[in-house]
Amino acid sequence: MKRRKDDERIVYQSLAMITQFSLNMIVPIAMMCAVGIWLDSKVGTSWITILFFVIGAVAGGQNVYRMARRMCGGEEPDRGQGVSDEDDRSGEKDE
Repeated sequence: MKRRKDDERIVYQSLAMITQFSLNMIVPIAMMCAVGIWLDSKVGTSWITILFFVIGAVAGGQNVYRMARRMCGGEEPDRGQGVSDEDDRSGEKDE
């Protein structure tokens, strides 16, 4: 019985990971395409959407690559998102 629960847990974890990968790829592409379509309608061109699609695809690819590296343990989370060592020391007084 325990083995079955472990197998189900692995399946759910795998589905969650696949969903994360797909959202990390689809969201930047969709957002950039929407901006490109809006800009094309304002400017009267038809090539901005294609350019923004490529930019969104590259950004999505980078997101997926970074996430995969973090999952495999090849990289620490981005330093820019947390508090740096200098910020930690700025609150300390020199005595």
